Amino acid sequence: MLTINDLTYRLGDRLIFDHAGVFLPGRCRAGFVGRNGAGKTTLFRLIAAEISPESGTIALPARTRLGRVEQEAPGGPTSLMDFVLAADRERAELLARAENAHDPHDIADIQTRLADIDAHSAPARAAAILHGLGFDAAAQRRPLSEFSGGWRMRVALAAVLFSQPDLLLLDEPTNYLDLEGTLWLVDYLARYPASVVVISHDRDLLDAVATHILHLERGKLALYKGDYSAFEKQRREAQLLAAKGARKQEERRKHLQAFVDRFRAKATKARQAQSRLKMLEKMEPVAAIVDDSVLPIHLPSPEKPLSPPIIALERVSVGYGERVVLSRLTLSLSNDDRIGLLGANGNGKSTFAKLLGGRLAPMDGKMVRAARLEAGFFAQHQIEDLNEQDTPYLVFSRLMPDAPEARVRARAAQTGFSGARADTKVANLSGGEKARLLLGVASFNAPHLLILDEPTNHLDIDSRAALIEAVNEYEGAVILVSHDRYLLDACADRLLLVDEGTVRPFDGDMDDYARVVLSKTKGEEPRPAPAAPSPEAPRRRDAGQIRRKLAAAEDKVEKFTGLLARVDEALAAPDAFVRNPQEAAKLAAQREDLAKALAAAEEQWLELASEADGA
Repeated sequence: MLTINDLTYRLGDRLIFDHAGVFLPGRCRAGFVGRNGAGKTTLFRLIAAEISPESGTIALPARTRLGRVEQEAPGGPTSLMDFVLAADRERAELLARAENAHDPHDIADIQTRLADIDAHSAPARAAAILHGLGFDAAAQRRPLSEFSGGWRMRVALAAVLFSQPDLLLLDEPTNYLDLEGTLWLVDYLARYPASVVVISHDRDLLDAVATHILHLERGKLALYKGDYSAFEKQRREAQLLAAKGARKQEERRKHLQAFVDRFRAKATKARQAQSRLKMLEKMEPVAAIVDDSVLPIHLPSPEKPLSPPIIALERVSVGYGERVVLSRLTLSLSNDDRIGLLGANGNGKSTFAKLLGGRLAPMDGKMVRAARLEAGFFAQHQIEDLNEQDTPYLVFSRLMPDAPEARVRARAAQTGFSGARADTKVANLSGGEKARLLLGVASFNAPHLLILDEPTNHLDIDSRAALIEAVNEYEGAVILVSHDRYLLDACADRLLLVDEGTVRPFDGDMDDYARVVLSKTKGEEPRPAPAAPSPEAPRRRDAGQIRRKLAAAEDKVEKFTGLLARVDEALAAPDAFVRNPQEAAKLAAQREDLAKALAAAEEQWLELASEADGA
């Protein structure tokens, strides 16, 4: 379906693609992964012929219809429904011709073609897609100009999905969706009848949708069969094999070189020495596959836990001005709660988070907060509010006005901005780096309560894994609002549903919630979430949470085992401490740290395995 051959492309002095090549078969649903800034969006632009490569070719079958969401949000007086329907250009052209046709033969041809493309069911299909992305019947009739940029981007996505292209290119489509829209999109893409390439850092989407994983690293493209979990496993195995191959080749190279050095001048061995020298020249180096290191994310825990409950609500109402958004709020928050907030955008999740964080006062009812309660708040919109002329050092220096420069720089380094990175202007930071900076600011005072509102939008998969680990190690209470189901599965112990003007416990896990959301979007009778969980529900939910944590612990054990094996391979080389003693000493220290981490991961796995057996 898509053939890329010997592709080379530079952006200024930076080589993005270095003679890259790959073949994607027809009806392939490929998850496109790689570090932020590697060049994934650039490849989409090359495929769409928006830019031209330095060399190489990108080939698609003749008459392939390409679909891609434009970067600029649509606008104007056109209604949402009309905008989406207009995306099917053939249907629109046929309908325009039908209005002006008078010849019976032309009319018959037009109506036959309209029937062939199922044009008469188009409004129903468009309405179903818009409904799945969060637009009710009334909203579908409203003009685009009445919606914010994020909602208009959803309409652009709906239009591309409606047009059903032969090759669908999606670049982080969940960034402007809520959890409900994401669940619908995952279900839709898993059944998409043509080819899809989707750039995403959402593991759940990649596992549910992808039949292949397209990986971009160091200017090269590689295609793996299977979902993201299968890709991770294959990649770890490839890393171990490459490390062994590189070591064996190095030993062979040294052996040949030693023979050449010893016998090159000896007449009886000169021919053999020349032969081995040619072998050395022809020997292609085997490169060990080494992932770029991902800096950990640090969320400092509170020094002294507060006595529970840290927040108690009784019949509380909250809103803005005289408008009540949420009412009848009766619940309590413990000092180690991990709560995931569910509910469509606009239902009041952010309002509830602001109430808990102390940014909104209750309009009615009783709210009791612990006297010394410190709350940290991360909200996605804060990234856009950062001063582009600031640097991480300046941001932390304002939070530490009396601290010496060394302490300020140490705090910046702890957040991921060491050395010169601490003096980099915010304007030159990536989206992921800005998110890290804001996470460092939100958790600066080691709060008792940490509220994270869509913290993963700009983080790649490895950075999201680092965030999950940081949240699970953090010892305070956490409120999570996220469209990343994998994050909620891994971190949330309780689920609260924000719906119908109130907040109540959700009886079930994320699988149950996905079924409720999809049944609503398909027009089926949804299973209601009861106001209070049944006695069996916590047991079922706990068992599901333990299983997910157990799987995460298994991944961690496997990861540390693989890293330890690679370090052992390097240290096992006979001249490891002779060739580069500093590097060898560093590896030895890393091995000690890895061994400790592996022991801790194995201990955690054993505890969780025991809990899983009991559950």
